[in-house]
Amino acid sequence: MMLNSVDQISALYALWGSDHYDEDLTQLDHALQCAAHARGASAAPPLIAAALLHDIGHLLDLKGGGSVAAPLSPHHADVGAAALTGLFPATITAPIALHVRAKRYLAATEPGYIDALSQGSISSLARQGGPMEADEIRAFEGNPGFVDACSLRRWDDLGKVDGLVVEPFESYLDLLNELAAAG
Repeated sequence: MMLNSVDQISALYALWGSDHYDEDLTQLDHALQCAAHARGASAAPPLIAAALLHDIGHLLDLKGGGSVAAPLSPHHADVGAAALTGLFPATITAPIALHVRAKRYLAATEPGYIDALSQGSISSLARQGGPMEADEIRAFEGNPGFVDACSLRRWDDLGKVDGLVVEPFESYLDLLNELAAAG
């Protein structure tokens, strides 16, 4: 499914954002926390949008009838990035597409990284192939967007605090509309 407007994205979060996927937090709470971390780090606007939308593939899966136990696709990062490609530039979609691989990369290259992951992320890491092997690490580092993907991944890891108060989804609408218009 291609997403062609910010209104479609908003509707997706309104309908499916209250669902859970591998974590105790809702999809919407997780997305907002990730975006808040990106804003707090003074990230560029496209990277803030990527942090907000990085798990939209899960919402598309839920919309299509999938579930945590039986997803329609095991590749939510690719599904989400592909759905956003017609609306946003690669500065948004590339980090989204790479954020799972960034987890595998950090798990392989950063001592203690796995120990700091949530239980949901540890479980999904196993399903996603575990830490990268040496050849995968080299290939990932050759990707021009790997640094942004690693930043996004770190915000993803931090965005799992139950009850954390952050700005609402509506506070990102102007940003998303501006990026969509420029994309």
